[in-house]
Amino acid sequence: MRGIFSAVVAIFIGLWAAPLWAANAVQTLTTPSGINAWLVEDHNIPFVALELHFRGGSALEPLAKRGVTQLMTGLLEEGSGEMDAQAFAAAKEGLAVSFGYRAYQDVLGISARFLTANRARSVALLRQSLIAPRFDEDAIERVRAQMLTGIRAQTKDPNDLVGKAFDAEAYGGHPYGSDDLGTTETVSALRRDDIVSSHRNTLVRGRVVVSAVGDITAEELSTLIENLLGDLPPNSDLPLLEPATIGLQTGIQVIDFPTPQSVALFGHSGIDRDDPDFFAAYILNYIFGGNGFESRLMRELRETRGLTYGVNTYLVTADYANLYLGQFASANERVAEAIDVLKAEWAKIARDGITEKELTRAKTYLTGAYPLRFDGNAKIARILAGMQLQGLDPSYIANRNGKIEAVSLSEANRVAARLFQPERLRIMVIGTPQGL
Repeated sequence: MRGIFSAVVAIFIGLWAAPLWAANAVQTLTTPSGINAWLVEDHNIPFVALELHFRGGSALEPLAKRGVTQLMTGLLEEGSGEMDAQAFAAAKEGLAVSFGYRAYQDVLGISARFLTANRARSVALLRQSLIAPRFDEDAIERVRAQMLTGIRAQTKDPNDLVGKAFDAEAYGGHPYGSDDLGTTETVSALRRDDIVSSHRNTLVRGRVVVSAVGDITAEELSTLIENLLGDLPPNSDLPLLEPATIGLQTGIQVIDFPTPQSVALFGHSGIDRDDPDFFAAYILNYIFGGNGFESRLMRELRETRGLTYGVNTYLVTADYANLYLGQFASANERVAEAIDVLKAEWAKIARDGITEKELTRAKTYLTGAYPLRFDGNAKIARILAGMQLQGLDPSYIANRNGKIEAVSLSEANRVAARLFQPERLRIMVIGTPQGL
């Protein structure tokens, strides 16, 4: 192995895992230039799934340039090197390779799938798109037009509108408080220099983590990474963000919008992924609103009263803020009743907690469903990259279900009183609701 690996950790997964996953191990390695990567070797199929995740994402961009990271990312496969967009697409097709580029607030992610026989040429093509994107003016205008169409569509979508209003109140001037798709004004004003600057400061070696699953050895992966990313800048001029301060008010706010159904978005501050109470909160969310037709809210709002087609809740664990949120839609004349039920259930679980039967059922599902996430090389590669960004160790895969099982009823109910705060609940309703 030429001494290139700073650590190699082999974690054999228990019998509960999916067969493909159980037959492999996670290896960790550090390339000569210091890039960390995780690998699961699987030589049964001549194919590799590769994930590159650059920490930082669109939240790093200046507020006046909102949308530039999305625009830059959309242009990475619109021509590079000597190839225009059509030539690049033809080259991908000729190699039977798949590339995916996507930007989020906290991360810019790149996915690649390629055959072993075409590995060298596929990686060379991917490298070209990362190192030497053309950012041709015609491509810029084409992708800009697509973004502007999406932005205009959002102004007619109540779900988007209430989400923007909630984020703006929750995060204020922090980048999380604005949409990373930008506005008509900011996207229209972007120039090629802005895109080049975004590329220079987002795709940097010092903030990337890599994962790979498939027909490749650790030594081959190290060489691949060095060839692929070696010419990227080592660091960014843009610092990572400071934590956001949650500025949500309490009570109900109505946003007038002409629609037969109102959309309600509700919640308050959440819990950090590293918090000792996280797994209890994870179970509580599953029981309260995260379990589809089996959740408390679905039972009370849909099955018992017919107030909505669906309701869900979720823990938002972003890099710089945490929220606990939920959403449902209801007819304008019944949304007030639905909110009364929501508030009563929020207070009930905070006061009374959950039952032993609910806890047992939640544990059974959450531990049983976990291995099903690992049902393909691409999914596994993406999970491994996400774990690295979260600061998790490979042993988490084997230990995660034990953390679920270890949550006691008394612990869950203590955390319920912490997580659910009826006096702080914020509800935003968009539509023409009656009685609010």
